[in-house]
Amino acid sequence: MSDWFEMENRVRYCETDAMGVLHHMNYIQYFEMARTEYFRANGGNYRQMEERGLFLVIVDVQCKYKKPAKYDDLLTLRVRVTRMSGAKLEHEYEVLRGAELLATGKTVLACLNRDGEIQRMSNELLYADSSNTDFIE
Repeated sequence: MSDWFEMENRVRYCETDAMGVLHHMNYIQYFEMARTEYFRANGGNYRQMEERGLFLVIVDVQCKYKKPAKYDDLLTLRVRVTRMSGAKLEHEYEVLRGAELLATGKTVLACLNRDGEIQRMSNELLYADSSNTDFIE
């Protein structure tokens, strides 16, 4: 299992409901933000990968809400790879306000080509810098 990657994000007014609480759908978007930045920080580039005809598609997503985030809260988004095998990539997430755990989540992504066919993943396919082997089991 890889180490946690962390980034900060402040809850914007447009992401909240009438009570000033972060709307539940935004947690999934926060997961994607953290996953994209984690990928970038480890030498990956979604744009280049897609230009080469490879796409990571969500096939399963889970979110468990513990406590609400509110407008203007400064949150820490955490993500790590928990498993990479064959054509699947699995991530785990945490959303924190300070030390307080607000939500946890998991995603499973499948690697597909332009025709929607499953593709086996490797560092050469996913990373411009294929010397990064942190994700391969």
